[in-house]
Amino acid sequence: MFKLEEIPIFSALTQQHIKELNNQTHIKHFTKNSIVFYEGDESEYLHILLEGSVKLYKTTPKGTQIQINRLNAPSMIGEYACFEQQPFPATCEFATDGSMGLLPFEMVYKHLNNPDFSLEIIKSLTGKVALLSALVHKETVLSSEAKVADLMTQKLTLFHRLKNNEIASMLNLTPETFSRIMTKFKKEHIISIENHKVIVHNEEALYSIVETNTMKDCTNCIAHFKEQIGYKE
Repeated sequence: MFKLEEIPIFSALTQQHIKELNNQTHIKHFTKNSIVFYEGDESEYLHILLEGSVKLYKTTPKGTQIQINRLNAPSMIGEYACFEQQPFPATCEFATDGSMGLLPFEMVYKHLNNPDFSLEIIKSLTGKVALLSALVHKETVLSSEAKVADLMTQKLTLFHRLKNNEIASMLNLTPETFSRIMTKFKKEHIISIENHKVIVHNEEALYSIVETNTMKDCTNCIAHFKEQIGYKE
């Protein structure tokens, strides 16, 4: 489990201030799938992820979850609610077992006169703005195939660590849609799966899918034709 002094935002403070913050921080332990807070909940605490990983999502009127982000320790959660004094804009749920530190807002305000401390908060906020911008782009522009291809080119290791339904949730796809796309990628010899690991054989095809936002009926048409006629070398 991370300590406050190991997190960039707090590393700028003196040991005396760190000790004070440690004394004021309430540590809570969670199991996988536990809800930290719901969208619309109010709080007086800045949430600091000290161990594990969480997912943040919004829920549509029909009950569909739209995943906004997935954060690993150490991370700050709830800066918006802290500074705007507004309810949480999303639900936070643990994707693994983990721990969360709850730091009263008043303790955060107390140290805003420290330039380094304030700069780290700004960095955290601007980083999340960039993530939201990327999310909007993916949700409004990219096709389902392009979403999967994009994640493969950016974070292939996720396909090794997470289950298919977890990846589908991250991309806001149904498990059936995700499975269909993976099958299509395998059929077109873009990828293969060996020992539960995704092996990319045609990275250019993945980039092409993202760039064109579409997938041809066959990305390796010569191989596809040979397969169709039963040709063997």
